[in-house]
Amino acid sequence: MSVTNGINRSLVLVVGASTINCVVVSRVVERMGLKVKSERPDVAAATLLSLDPSIVILDGGAENRDCDSLLDELRQKRNGSAGHFPAVILLSMANHGAEHAAIADVVDMVVAKPLTVDRLQPAIESLRARNGDFARPVA
Repeated sequence: MSVTNGINRSLVLVVGASTINCVVVSRVVERMGLKVKSERPDVAAATLLSLDPSIVILDGGAENRDCDSLLDELRQKRNGSAGHFPAVILLSMANHGAEHAAIADVVDMVVAKPLTVDRLQPAIESLRARNGDFARPVA
């Protein structure tokens, strides 16, 4: 497990109310050689604080509001790390315009649904490269 400054660089936290979507996202992440932890939005805050993942993937649900309860915790974590960690991907059904400006300081990237490996994997790779997360595994 690669841990730098308390951030677990090989861990991705997947948060969503839909078990099926979480399983699909988790399989994509696992195929990339990363560890994954899936949580429902109501318990994800505790996991976020205890595990310090480098990436959090939020499944916004049908109305893109399923993970709103986690936004304050994510904002606090990012403020404590100069705005870089955890990197956040929002899985969205809709195009985010001005009405979603409140999440702009929390979300790094939006990936449109329906989910495919061809959409999600490059997004994860891009965030990992930006944050220098391609660290060698620690033996």
